[in-house]
Amino acid sequence: MSEAVVAGKSTLYLDDLQVGQRFKSGSYALSADRIKSFAAEFDPQPFHLDEDLASRTVFKGLAASGWHTAAVTMRLLVDGNMPIGDGIVGVGGEIAWPRPTRPGDVLRVETEIMEITPSRTRPDRGIVTIRCETRNQKDDIVQTLLAKVVVPRRAAPTNEPIERASS
Repeated sequence: MSEAVVAGKSTLYLDDLQVGQRFKSGSYALSADRIKSFAAEFDPQPFHLDEDLASRTVFKGLAASGWHTAAVTMRLLVDGNMPIGDGIVGVGGEIAWPRPTRPGDVLRVETEIMEITPSRTRPDRGIVTIRCETRNQKDDIVQTLLAKVVVPRRAAPTNEPIERASS
């Protein structure tokens, strides 16, 4: 059986996955400058942009936007050791940020396969529910994500005869 390879890793298909299977990503360090830059463009709230103003908020200091944490999580999933067939294609989910992500945090993602549902109408794919925990260097969970992703099946073997060159 031949396997496709993405960034030096074998591509995973629906048939390769099982409930309870776990994956771990590499890490990503977040600086105050990156937090402010992301916030300035996508979530320009004072607690993401200014240390002094942030110190007087519920966060008690500069905090990354939850959407920044989500974007870093996505990057770690894509770069991580879960190379799904056609990429990580989400079709819905739930996200939570139980504690803020701070400057200096080094994030990593732990992913677990929660459910696998082959499609009844599209035999070439299925839906896999994954639970991702984004953790910092202290092992604190800064984000949880329960997501449904589309995962292709391996190509079904064909029953067509193999043509051979005549001698």
